[in-house]
Parts: sequence; C-alpha cells; structure tokens
Amino acid sequence: MMHYVYVLRSVSDHGLYIGYSANLRKRFSQHITGESLATSHRGPWQLIYYEAYLNQADALGREGYLKSGAGRRFLKAQLRHYLSEQPLS
Repeated sequence: MMHYVYVLRSVSDHGLYIGYSANLRKRFSQHITGESLATSHRGPWQLIYYEAYLNQADALGREGYLKSGAGRRFLKAQLRHYLSEQPLS
C-alpha cells in the first residue's frame, strides 16, 4: 500500500492545501466534490504536487514538514517554474 502527501492549489484564491492520504484518487475526489470540510469553502482545486511513500509514518512526517515554514519554502523552490507562471496570491 502506498501513502501520499499532496499539495492542492485553490483556483479561487490561489492558496495551497497540504494533505495526506492512503488513497489519493479518492481523497482528491472528495476535495473536488466539496466532501472535505477543510477545503470545501475554497474550491475548486488543482492537484499540483504529490509524493508517494511505502511507510505511513514517513508520509505523515513529510506532511508535517511541508506544513512548516521550511517545508513551504521547499515547495516554493520545488515548484518555482509552475509558480512563476501561476503566482501565489
């Protein structure tokens, strides 16, 4: 079983959402349809980045890191070409 850490970008306010799931397709569908309370008010969403892990603890640790200041700086550097074309608000 794979474990995923993912980054969504709101089409409406250009903000980012960082999450974890063992079923990325199902979880993304929940974000799209508004079933996720955490993101229902800021959609629609685009999946712009994800990482896959074999171990749940590794994925959860990475999610925590990406939600930190250093992790957000990493994402901005990692996605610099995409974000230069689609800047964050």
